Amino acid sequence: HGPEGGGPQRRCAAHRRGAVMDLQPESTLHALILAAGASRRFGSPKQLVRIDGRPMLHAVVSRAVEVAGHSVSVVLGAHAAELAPLLSHSPAGIVINRDWEQGMSSSIRAGLARLPGTADGVMILLVDQPSVTTEDLRRLVGAWRRQPDYLVAAQYGTTTGAPAIFPRWSFRELGELRGDRGAGALLQRHADRVVRVPIAAAALDVDTPEDLLLLERQAEGAGRT
Repeated sequence: HGPEGGGPQRRCAAHRRGAVMDLQPESTLHALILAAGASRRFGSPKQLVRIDGRPMLHAVVSRAVEVAGHSVSVVLGAHAAELAPLLSHSPAGIVINRDWEQGMSSSIRAGLARLPGTADGVMILLVDQPSVTTEDLRRLVGAWRRQPDYLVAAQYGTTTGAPAIFPRWSFRELGELRGDRGAGALLQRHADRVVRVPIAAAALDVDTPEDLLLLERQAEGAGRT
């Protein structure tokens, strides 16, 4: 056969290569829920407080699972024995942070150490932000998938913070955090590489009984509208 005979074969091979390129899997995201604190200001394990009829921990984990599937880990610490049974029927994995008294950074380190090697990014969520919805998380993930080399964080008021997504290149710096500071230090350090997603619901974190009362009042108000 002449050159013409090889043409369709070459075109076929090129088409196959193109098809393979088109089917590249999207970046892999793992959700990490920080729930290791002692809830001292609340006075009892706030992770167990019921919101809309179920424990706050369960609600936050369920939303993460809706967005990230089985790629979810929950970092427990102070009340691990009480909280772990809540997750017995959840696809989320449990990470025990035995150094939880060292603060939030120790939970981030514990979670990072258990991340699958395939993770291209980690979404850090706080257990005490129960007003953040599944749709809020989906918007956050969507922004990251469009710009996977950027940090993506919730914007509420003048604050940029959790929930937030950190790409693989930032994992080393996350692991170097110390004390009770969360990952906000990285968002400040790399402010020019942060995509901000408005999530007003992230403004309310439940640290005290008064915060819970405010949350319940807001829910009642929303129910009346």
